[in-house]
Amino acid sequence: MEHTRAAGATSSAAPLPEVSDLLDGLPRQRCAATAPAVPAPVPVPAPPSRPRTLRVRRVLPTPTGTPFTFGYAVLLAVTSTIATCASPSLRHALYQASSTDVAHLLRTPVQVLIASALWVAGGFTSPYVICFLLVLTALERRLGGARTAVVFLLGHILATLATEGTVGVAVLAGHLPDSSLHRLDYGISFGVATSVGALAGLLPPWVRWPMLTVFAGMLLEDLSAFTDPMTDWGHLISLTIGITTWSLIRRWHRERSGQLQPA
Repeated sequence: MEHTRAAGATSSAAPLPEVSDLLDGLPRQRCAATAPAVPAPVPVPAPPSRPRTLRVRRVLPTPTGTPFTFGYAVLLAVTSTIATCASPSLRHALYQASSTDVAHLLRTPVQVLIASALWVAGGFTSPYVICFLLVLTALERRLGGARTAVVFLLGHILATLATEGTVGVAVLAGHLPDSSLHRLDYGISFGVATSVGALAGLLPPWVRWPMLTVFAGMLLEDLSAFTDPMTDWGHLISLTIGITTWSLIRRWHRERSGQLQPA
């Protein structure tokens, strides 16, 4: 009877589940899954540095970038070559005919004001040649050719009238001899000095003030030498004229910058 109960108990017990079912219930082992292939970063080439020749082209005049300065420089090179190769008598006659002295200003003011700006006092060796190339190139790149010409001529004309007018008054007052009415007065230095003063107004302060200090110091040194005081005063007047144009040329610069920006 006990045997029959044991047997019944054995037969009534639930069957053991399959081992595979039990294993399926366990958490799966992490296998070494292959990480997705990440493409190697493509090296971005650094922007090419501008060649030195391009930087030089930005500093010196070019026929396409600064046509006014380039054309004017070619004209001055031609006249300087003529003055170098001409005989002393011919050279003096050319300078005398182009001089903006009081006598010529009273007779043919427009002609001599234009002609006097076609010569470089001192020729190729004049320091104003380097100033002309560097300063007018920088000014034309910021203002354009027409407005650069306006600034240059403004200083050239006003400083000439101021200095020669003073000479005329001094002669009338008896402080200078009559020969001062025929003194040689020609060259580009007044226009260049005005352009230096004007350009300074478009530069950052850390460049503007040292440049003005050095240039004005050179002019004061020339004036103290008392070699040609009237011309030296004209240079200081020209520099002052350029400085007084700051508000105007800054407005011109903003207008030009707005026109050059893409729409």
